[in-house]
Amino acid sequence: MMKKIAIVGALVGALASCTPTERGTAIGAGTGAIIGGAVSDSWGGAAVGAVAGGLAGALIGQSVERRGYCVYRDRYGRRYEARCPRSY
Repeated sequence: MMKKIAIVGALVGALASCTPTERGTAIGAGTGAIIGGAVSDSWGGAAVGAVAGGLAGALIGQSVERRGYCVYRDRYGRRYEARCPRSY
């Protein structure tokens, strides 16, 4: 029981210092692994669920991180962020 409490405490502490994208990825991967494992009753299903959940969580976390900013590329291929143009 004490081991489980220590593991959960470490995970909560690690997630507290992450960006929204990293947090979304971790939460999505964990949730996807649990659901995939429960539905398929196999490690393979858990792995597929973890990947799918991680991708979805990363996209959701990234969309929250810099609201109102878009990612562009200059003529040299370098990425930069700037305010998105307003659509009226």
